[in-house]
Amino acid sequence: MKQDFELPQRFCRYCGSKIKFEMPIGDDHQREVCPTCGVVHYENPKVIAGAVIIHQRKVMLCKRAISPRYGKWTLPAGFMELGEHGSEAAKRETFEEAGTWVEKLSPFAIYTLLPVNQTYLMYFGEVDHVNFPGGIESLEVAFFDLDQIPWSELAFPVVAEILRKYIAYAEGTLESLPLVGEMTIDRFSPTISTNTYYH
Repeated sequence: MKQDFELPQRFCRYCGSKIKFEMPIGDDHQREVCPTCGVVHYENPKVIAGAVIIHQRKVMLCKRAISPRYGKWTLPAGFMELGEHGSEAAKRETFEEAGTWVEKLSPFAIYTLLPVNQTYLMYFGEVDHVNFPGGIESLEVAFFDLDQIPWSELAFPVVAEILRKYIAYAEGTLESLPLVGEMTIDRFSPTISTNTYYH
């Protein structure tokens, strides 16, 4: 597969030699290959886990205190750590961004995003209070009525898509959960094309 970008100056993490970008024998993709020790440095999609947290039909959003998209609203989510289950990562991210542990989460949606090469594992949980103090990664935590979501101030297109799917779920128009879908995101505009499947 021909790539439309140049490989940055990179070196083998094992022997320090300069990496080449080529197709290994028996493979069908170009990879980062060390010509000295022969190690293939595979790069795979990043896995992100997050949560849709609800209180009395209001959805929790966190205002980002970090870049990118500082000051924009998002669902609590972030990259999984080694040794974590998806639900554990979603709970950790909710604590880091909202400041409170949510004990029970259920699978809500799985989305693969291109061309950013990310897979989202989204969970769903309900809470009996709204006293979330916010974590170090958030300027503010707030619960929004479904007709008051600040769509123009959301941090990422995938957040908007997941919220739209939650609204459909809350209104009873989804066939089943969890959702499984694919998104293609335009890097230069907040538009996405989506294919959604039902489990």
